[in-house]
Amino acid sequence: MLPARDFGFALLICLAWAGNFLASASAVQHFPPILFTALRLLLVLTLLLRFLKPLPRSLWRTFFFVALCNGALHFGFNHWSIAAAGDISSVALSLQSYIPMTAILAWWLLDERPTAITWLGIAVAFAGVAILAFDPLVLDAPRALVLSLVAAGTLAVGTVLLRRLPGLHPFQVQAWAAAISIPPLLLWSFAMEPWSLATIVDASVLDWGGVAYSALAASLIGHGLLYGLLQRHAVAQVTPVLMLTPVFAVALGVLVWGDRPGPQLLIGGALVLLGVLLVVLKGGRKVQAKSAA
Repeated sequence: MLPARDFGFALLICLAWAGNFLASASAVQHFPPILFTALRLLLVLTLLLRFLKPLPRSLWRTFFFVALCNGALHFGFNHWSIAAAGDISSVALSLQSYIPMTAILAWWLLDERPTAITWLGIAVAFAGVAILAFDPLVLDAPRALVLSLVAAGTLAVGTVLLRRLPGLHPFQVQAWAAAISIPPLLLWSFAMEPWSLATIVDASVLDWGGVAYSALAASLIGHGLLYGLLQRHAVAQVTPVLMLTPVFAVALGVLVWGDRPGPQLLIGGALVLLGVLLVVLKGGRKVQAKSAA
């Protein structure tokens, strides 16, 4: 059990990450989602320039793929899924499938053998995704579910590869991930998204507030507090509390964004979270808690 102060920090992380779904959903109504991702990471890079220190040459190849997976691809597809969905509840819940995906990839790439309970959790989580796929919110925008699962998959790959890179400060990882991700994100946006300089100039304070919130609250505060918690406590103590993130996100979606989840989404989401909890508590010996926002 976490001490009261650290439990409060964990809840603050959950609130910061849950709020990021709301901030991102608001911002991508003005900014195209890939451009929004590039702007978010540009602000992160600006704030973390002092952490942009040289990496050992032996780590560069692996780190390059970590940066693309955890940066450009994960955030790009996640924000794209939010824009495509029109709601935040389904995206917040389906994104949690990255944890069972990570367990499977760790078994394949790192020879971390899942226990029977872990396999049960993986099956339950993916059964939950299958059920929530039939909710009217999801059926109205099925592409959003696919994009969210791709975002989860890229985060799972990046998480497993990152465990091959010990000794790096989280802010150093975030700074380099932003630096590496921004150029391909801009190329991706130029190639696929309709926008012009007026998109930047005409953005409102609320639009820029979404960019600032994503960079400051979700990336810097959320990950900064998480790093401190993981220095003081085992991952298995911290991660179950972080599962409140999608619960808070669904609550914000209903209370603020106007989401109206049906029974399929609620039942499927509950199964996803149950499956994730089984994976985390029984099989994730080394599964790290990463951003799902």
